[in-house]
Amino acid sequence: MLKWLAIVLIVLLALLQYRLWLGEGGIRDLALVRERVAALEAENKPLRDRNARLAAEVVDLKTGLDAIEERGRSDIGMVRADEQFFWVPGVAVEATRREVGAGLAESAPRPTEASR
Repeated sequence: MLKWLAIVLIVLLALLQYRLWLGEGGIRDLALVRERVAALEAENKPLRDRNARLAAEVVDLKTGLDAIEERGRSDIGMVRADEQFFWVPGVAVEATRREVGAGLAESAPRPTEASR
């Protein structure tokens, strides 16, 4: 009788070990889930960094006038009342982008083949 009980217990232990190591929700699945989590974390890191930069920019825009002035100058080409703006025809687009801002330079009409 004791011999049969020992055999039954060993078989149960073997089944539990199989389920733990190879069955659904076992250690192999856990390793796969951990790999997937690591891949998603690596994918999300640049997005988190971008979100942090944007959040800092939002705080800066809400609290400081310097940031608002910088955005006005670079994005829409604004100048202060005590400043003068000079536009020089024939200046390269890259120089215009630095001076006026990428927003205005990209929206400016470009010459076509027919107008050259």
